[in-house]
Amino acid sequence: MFAAERRQLILEMVRANGAVSLRELARVVQTSEVTVRRDVRALEAEGLLDRRHGGAVLPGGFTRESGFPQKSHLATAEKTAIADLAAGLVEEGEAIVVGAGTTTQELARRLARVPGLTVVTNSLLVAQALAHANRVEVVMTGGTLRGSNYALVGSGAEQSLQGLRVSRAFLSGSGLTAERGLSTSNMLSASVDRALVQAAGEVVVLADHTKLGSDTMFQTVPTDLITRLVTDEPAAHDDRAAAELQALADQGVQIAVAGAGGAPASADTAPPGRTARRDMPLPGQRRTHAQQLRGAAVLAEQSGQGDRARVADLRRR
Repeated sequence: MFAAERRQLILEMVRANGAVSLRELARVVQTSEVTVRRDVRALEAEGLLDRRHGGAVLPGGFTRESGFPQKSHLATAEKTAIADLAAGLVEEGEAIVVGAGTTTQELARRLARVPGLTVVTNSLLVAQALAHANRVEVVMTGGTLRGSNYALVGSGAEQSLQGLRVSRAFLSGSGLTAERGLSTSNMLSASVDRALVQAAGEVVVLADHTKLGSDTMFQTVPTDLITRLVTDEPAAHDDRAAAELQALADQGVQIAVAGAGGAPASADTAPPGRTARRDMPLPGQRRTHAQQLRGAAVLAEQSGQGDRARVADLRRR
C-alpha cells in the first residue's frame, strides 16, 4: 500500500472512531507501528489529526467522546487482558460497584463466575453481562438512559447511590494523567462516576495504554483517590506512556500491567500511607516467568488483605 493510500485510510479510521491506537492502525493497514507513527506525524503536521500517547485522535484539544459502537472495536485485546487481571482482584461474597464502559463490560463478563458477588452498576452493558449469573446479585441505579454508552445518568442515578458503601469501585474513562487523574468527555457521566467513587472504600481504574496521557474535559477521580491502575504494557518505544505510569506510581498509585494473555507483567505494592514501591519495567523490558508469578502473588495477596474486613463490615450492616 502506498503512503498516500495508507494515510488516507488512517485518517478515515480516526474520523470514524474519534481515537484509534497505533496498534489498531498498524493492524488495519498491515504495516509496522513505526511506519504508522511516521504517517500520524505527517497527518498531524497537516493539521488533520492530533497525536496522543500510543494513538491518534481528532484535532481540537480535548479528546471527544466516541460512542459504544466505536469504542467496542478499539484496543480489544488490551481490554481483554486488563479485564482478566482485574477480575482476579474480586473475591467471593464481595460487594463492588462497576461503572460504565467497554472495559468494565469485559470485566463484568468474568465476574459472572464469582459466587456470592453483589455488583452495583449504572451500566446496562454490565448488567446484561451478569444477567444470567445465578450466584451474582445485580443492583441497578436509577437515572436517565444515556444511549451513546448505555449508562444511567442524572440526579436519579446519583441519589440512588447515597448511603451506599462497598469495598471498591471499578471505573474506566476517556483519559488518565498523573496531573488530573481519570477524566471523561461527558459532564453527566462524570458526575455519576464521582458518586460511585464516594460509595467505595477504594478505587480501581481500568485504562488501556491509549488513554495514558490523554486529558478530557471533566475530572472523575483525582489521582490521590486512585488506589490501583490496571493497564496493558505500552509499546517498547513509547517513552511518554512510561513516564506517565512512573508519575502515577510516584503519587502512590499501585500499578498492575497485564501482559500477553492477561498475565500480570508487574504489580506495585503500597502500605496504607500510599507510598508505592514501583516494580514495573519500562516498555521494552521483559520479566522472567518467575518474576511474573511473583507479581501475580503480590497482587493477589494485596487485594485480599483488608477487603475481607470491609466485606465483613458491609455484611454486618
